[in-house]
Parts: sequence; C-alpha cells; structure tokens
Amino acid sequence: MNKNIIPHNYQISVNDRRKSNQHNSFLLWFTGLSGSGKSTIANVVEQKLHQKGIKTFTLDGDNIRKGINNDLTFSPEDRTENIRRIAEVANLMVNAGLVTLAAFVSPYKKDRENIRSIVKDVNFVEIFINTSLKECESRDVKGLYKKARAGEIKNMTGISAPYEAPESPDIEIKTENESVEAAAQRIVDYITPKLSKQQ
Repeated sequence: MNKNIIPHNYQISVNDRRKSNQHNSFLLWFTGLSGSGKSTIANVVEQKLHQKGIKTFTLDGDNIRKGINNDLTFSPEDRTENIRRIAEVANLMVNAGLVTLAAFVSPYKKDRENIRSIVKDVNFVEIFINTSLKECESRDVKGLYKKARAGEIKNMTGISAPYEAPESPDIEIKTENESVEAAAQRIVDYITPKLSKQQ
C-alpha cells in the first residue's frame, strides 16, 4: 500500500447506513458454469428483496466486464484480477448498506476464498448454482459453448478451463430439479434472518 495514502475517518459508519435502511447488508455470491442460471436466479431474488423494501444492487459480467474490468482477458491471471476487483466493489456496496448480489462464473476456489476475506466471512453468502455441463451446453444461451467447441473461444470454463466447484456452499441450487421461482424463494428464506441480525 502507498505510504502516502492516509484513510480519512468519516462520521457515518456502515452500521449507521444499515440502521437508516432498516436492514443488514451483505454479499450474495452466485457461482456456477456459464448458462447455469446464476443471473436469472439472482434477478428473481433481487425482485423479491425489492418487494420487501430491501435496498439492493446486482453486479454481473455485463455491467463489470464492459466497464471497470474492460481491460481484462479470460486468462487465469486476469480471471483472478477480475474477481478481486469485483470483490472490492462489492465490499464498498456492502459498506454502503446494500444487499449486493454478484453473479459470476468465478471458477477458482482460491479466488472465492479471497472474496470471503475481502468482504469478511460474516458478510459472504456463497450460492452454488449446480447445473451440469451437459445442461449448460444444451441451453447455450449466448452461443459460447458452440464457439468453444469450435475452438473459437479459449479458456472457456468447463471446456478448456477448469471449474472448481464449491465443497460446502451456504446454498446449493440444482436447476435441473428446481424451478427458478423455488430456488429464488429458498435463497430469500435462507437470508431473511440475516437481514435483521446486527453484525
């Protein structure tokens, strides 16, 4: 860290913001293969929270890769940096008093552990959208798997790059056996006690 950077002590704390919002703030991290349903489920969870008056914001590849991380590739090193930056942005949002939802493939365990250490364990909810590669390929909403199989995309998770599945996520969703609505409701039910718990 630069020795000339001296933090300023602001008078309004994260707890003040949480009190003002009348709910706790933390990070919901959705991980899984491309096409697993991460963004779809996160979107429904956010809608349900919004209906309850919870202040939220969702981070995903579209609003991150096109902006703050538009200088990064999909190499292993850049994937790690991508996730590190997202974790830092998410941490700021948690400190702003928002329930933050993040939907990213995030294939490496060490990177997800780093997120946990940045936002603090108590503020981190890991949600594994466990959809098989076969199912994700059959959906292929963005046509990425077809391109990867044709050799047009390098470092495609599940095809030419690894996905390290979470071993003990807070919530595991198997989309082949559970509807989007049911999965979203299960997540909301899980985090509801956390919304009112003081940290």
